[in-house]
Amino acid sequence: MELVAIKAAPPPPAPHFSDAEVQAMQRAVIRLFDNWGVTDAQAARLLGDIAVRTYQRWKQGEYGRWNVDLAARLSNLIGIHKALRLLYTETERGYRWIKAPNRAFGERSALEVMLGGQLTDLMRVRRYLDSYRGAW
Repeated sequence: MELVAIKAAPPPPAPHFSDAEVQAMQRAVIRLFDNWGVTDAQAARLLGDIAVRTYQRWKQGEYGRWNVDLAARLSNLIGIHKALRLLYTETERGYRWIKAPNRAFGERSALEVMLGGQLTDLMRVRRYLDSYRGAW
């Protein structure tokens, strides 16, 4: 029997966002962090360890360059917000959830999990919320 090499499947294409879409996500995440009570240092960590000063510039409307990792982080953060809005009819309750201890995360809050700094930390929280609210 002869072994035949299997060709690797090409990776899925990276999501394509325009500058305007990324800037809209940046504005939304700034408001979201304010509602969550996230500090500038925490925000910088959640956004991939960008400089705190860079995040502060965003808050002044100076958005600058972005990359695929940053766009993915912004997208996941907005996905977390969307899931919380669907789960909680009382908006403030959803905002408080992010800092509340959670059995699913070993009594850590979702914010503590996300502050691990990896994109997968954000994805973990998003997947948890998406599974909790049910498949679409």
